[in-house]
Amino acid sequence: MSSHIGIVGVSPEGAAVFFRQIIHHATTRRAPNDQPRISIHNEPLSMYLDGIRRGDWHSVDRLLRRSAELLSRCGCTIVMTPDNVVQHAVHMAEVGSPVPWLGMPDLVATSVSNDKRKVVGLIGTSLVTSASTYQTHLGLKGVQVLSPEPGESETMDQIIYGELIFGQIRPESRLAVLQIIANFAHRGCDGVILACSEAPLLITRENSPLPVYDAADILAETAVCMMPQAR
Repeated sequence: MSSHIGIVGVSPEGAAVFFRQIIHHATTRRAPNDQPRISIHNEPLSMYLDGIRRGDWHSVDRLLRRSAELLSRCGCTIVMTPDNVVQHAVHMAEVGSPVPWLGMPDLVATSVSNDKRKVVGLIGTSLVTSASTYQTHLGLKGVQVLSPEPGESETMDQIIYGELIFGQIRPESRLAVLQIIANFAHRGCDGVILACSEAPLLITRENSPLPVYDAADILAETAVCMMPQAR
């Protein structure tokens, strides 16, 4: 019997990107007869955003738990979410969960550290770039994290909340984010973390002026690699 991965969606668009990332790694790393089952459940994005904006992480925890419980009933053997802004609440959702969670920040920190990066920039909403989601994990590994400048953070929020969560991409938005990454390079960064599940719609390893660490893709690759082989 194949493995069963559960995706806890927050942003539906981000969950869709993550689904494709898992499929990519599964088809390139596992035999055709050893592909994982994948189930997705999400509560309305607006419910998450309401709780986050109020600072009510217990309500975010409840939403994550509800999805995890439903995915467990579907037979999932592990669950995860590619959404960066709710990673704080994942630790809460893990307690008493009927199915194990796979977290993202430590995986990203390990990937960055293994490549001997010293300073990395962070692309995401201001709720992520101004918090300790990645700063703590990377700091413990001796990596400095830079956030966008205040005006750049406002631009990122406008692009993410106004376009990316709806799957919309304007050419000028892509150029604006690429300029933010170029500014990271000028500030001494030797890499950039895509701490937004929809960011791959804009930024790729091919167009970025800095080496890219796509947090969700790192999570997807790890999930596929750690699943037991079919017998």
